[in-house]
Amino acid sequence: MASGTRKPQKNNRRSGEKRGPAAFFADPRFLLTTAIVIFVVTFYLTIAFISFLFSGDADQSKLDIKWHELVFNPEIKVENKAGKTGAWLADVIINRGFGISAFIFIYLLVISGLRLLGRKMVNFGRNSLLSVFSIIWLSITLGLIFEKTKGGTFIYPGGRYGFIASDWISSMLGKIGTGLLMLTTGFLVVALTFRSFLPWLQHKLQASPNAAPPEKPKNQVVRPVPVPFNDNPISKVIEEDNVVTAIFDPDNQGDDRSHLPFEIDKSGNQEVFQPVKLPDVPFQGEVDGGDDEEEIVPGDLGNYDPRLELSGYKFPTLDLLDDHKTENVEVTNEELVSNKNRIVETLRQYKIEITKIRATIGPTITLYEIVPAPGIRIVKIKNLEDDLAMSLAALGIRIIAPIPGRGTIGIEVPNQNPTLVSMKSILGSRKFQESTAELPVALGKTISNETFTFDLTKMPHILVAGATGQGKSVGLNVIIMSLVYRMHPAELKFVFIDPKKVELNLYTVLEKHYLAKLPSEPDGIISDVQNVKYTLNSLNIEMDDRYDLLKKVNVRTIKEYNDKFVQRRLNPEKGHRFLPYIVVIIDEFADLIMTAGKEIEMPIARIAQKARAVGIHMIIATQRPSTNIITGVIKANFPTRMAFKVVSMIDSRTILDTPGANQLIGKGDMLVSSGSSMTRVQCAFIDTHEVENVCKFIGEQRGFPTAFLLPEVETDQEEGGPDTDLSNKDELFDDAARLVVIHQSGSTSLIQRKLAIGYNRAGRIMDQLEKAGIVGPGEGSKPRQVFIQDEYSLEQLLRNI
Repeated sequence: MASGTRKPQKNNRRSGEKRGPAAFFADPRFLLTTAIVIFVVTFYLTIAFISFLFSGDADQSKLDIKWHELVFNPEIKVENKAGKTGAWLADVIINRGFGISAFIFIYLLVISGLRLLGRKMVNFGRNSLLSVFSIIWLSITLGLIFEKTKGGTFIYPGGRYGFIASDWISSMLGKIGTGLLMLTTGFLVVALTFRSFLPWLQHKLQASPNAAPPEKPKNQVVRPVPVPFNDNPISKVIEEDNVVTAIFDPDNQGDDRSHLPFEIDKSGNQEVFQPVKLPDVPFQGEVDGGDDEEEIVPGDLGNYDPRLELSGYKFPTLDLLDDHKTENVEVTNEELVSNKNRIVETLRQYKIEITKIRATIGPTITLYEIVPAPGIRIVKIKNLEDDLAMSLAALGIRIIAPIPGRGTIGIEVPNQNPTLVSMKSILGSRKFQESTAELPVALGKTISNETFTFDLTKMPHILVAGATGQGKSVGLNVIIMSLVYRMHPAELKFVFIDPKKVELNLYTVLEKHYLAKLPSEPDGIISDVQNVKYTLNSLNIEMDDRYDLLKKVNVRTIKEYNDKFVQRRLNPEKGHRFLPYIVVIIDEFADLIMTAGKEIEMPIARIAQKARAVGIHMIIATQRPSTNIITGVIKANFPTRMAFKVVSMIDSRTILDTPGANQLIGKGDMLVSSGSSMTRVQCAFIDTHEVENVCKFIGEQRGFPTAFLLPEVETDQEEGGPDTDLSNKDELFDDAARLVVIHQSGSTSLIQRKLAIGYNRAGRIMDQLEKAGIVGPGEGSKPRQVFIQDEYSLEQLLRNI
């Protein structure tokens, strides 16, 4: 028992040894209490100081007596709002102390209290020293200027301390020498504190009224709009010393982080313009020499206008779109400071030194570009992705090592408050409005807050992939709206393939304006798998027909051909016609591949290989970026890929051939890969009702009599019907019919396997069974439907054949 009681005493003694003055003063409760006391005293002194300026004259005679008589004599009353104590303290600190500069003491108390509360103050040490110097310097300067008082007022502007100090210095240097001393010390302090002051003053002194504006000093960081885009946003200037050095060395810790060059790029708001008036003749350019098909029409007829049939068509306006209020959410300096310091500290933990760091702020992420010290291997930084993500407490970071063409290493860090990019701001940007592309598309904003636009004819086919709910359907709507806002219905046609039946259904009202379909297709939006196969085959026929037209007039591209047609150099009576661009958009490509397989993949691959020159472009979207969906044939013919957030690195490699899409943050965050370049873009957001507004605006206008009709294509029924002769039935026809009815499965492979015959013979028997009405038409890779339900009905049918 005794030994059991000694151990707690020993532990108590040890715990008591740990407690001491240092632990007491570092206790959070002590710091909080001290901070509260400082704030209360500060508030009280503020009231006393301000009240002293107005009531000090009336209280002056009462303040000349001894302090204890003033405080303890109830008959003495003062006008100061802080009472006798406040009046006495104000008189001591202001009149008997430092004069008007004593108000800086209030600021010093405030930042001290905030520091005790644990708040990261901006250069606390430097600001404190600067405040103390300002109190002394201003007191002496005012004491020199005003001597005792001015105009008989009760206030000493420089205080008694300022008067005595200035009087003593004046006795040694004279008043002129004292004035020069004060000006010199003030100038030196400003120059040493704000290192950009001297270059600024130098340029001001050198500049003349007629001189050209001087160049920016080297230590002034200008936030230009980074390459490759140029939307001319409003640039903001951050000077290195009075902002960057001040903010990026919090607490004045004394390490060399404050000497690390740091630059910030922030882009301003983009001016929104109304859609410009498009040229009446959209196709211009040089024309190659013609051939026998070419005819020169007299010039008095003028050029052919493809828009003439719908001359009253009005383009949709920006008023139909919403201006989302969440734009212009700025990244705070505190966030930049914190991320920059954590990056530097994490790299230093692994003995990686950097010589420069630069931040480019985008709508969703901030790109920190670092320049490593000589001798640092890039792969060493690349392997620290997880460590940096943990240090920054970010959703996911991406390291670009190195950034192509920049000579730096990029670290992309998500912003705490991402910005929603509205479709209205993208379509209203100068870059999109002034684009001269054949098929201009505005997709969103880049890291540098630039509008990201591209010409679909240069892509020319796009593969879009990403996990469910990451923005694929919104991205397709953004592409469609970009084209609709710039292209006339006579110049552009869409083929919409939507196996889900609901994603693209909003565009049904555009059937007589922008849609293309088969003559036998009842709906403008194609959703049936069999009709998808027919439509793709029809597009192959349209592609071949267009190549025949180009061959006849000896041109290589649709632009050259339409140039000649617009100039009336081609005769419509010989089969020539104006060729609109056709954009094929397929949503949920994985469902089509799973259902039809090669019957879908091969026509798509053929279009992707050849259709670019004749103005047929394809955009495919899928949420399953696996290798059995995005095959080698598809990837080889879709050089442009857009990857939204995916689940795994394997999916990212399937889409982009490189990791990165698995580290995106979702909600429209995407990577656009075109050739060897890759750009991170925040996709614009367009809501469903905005799409409805635009479609309704177009649908209410007069359109063409019908949709753009694609060439007819032979269906499975037509292929098997004429060549099938029941008078010359196969000798195994009856056995195959009974087999199909018994199993209720119209499968060619079933007949081949059960009857031990070849595939070609089994296929001919299946065509005969279809002709006889026993089975239905082919449904791709699915078994055919069996119309006969029992053997008795089958025997009746066989006797009648």
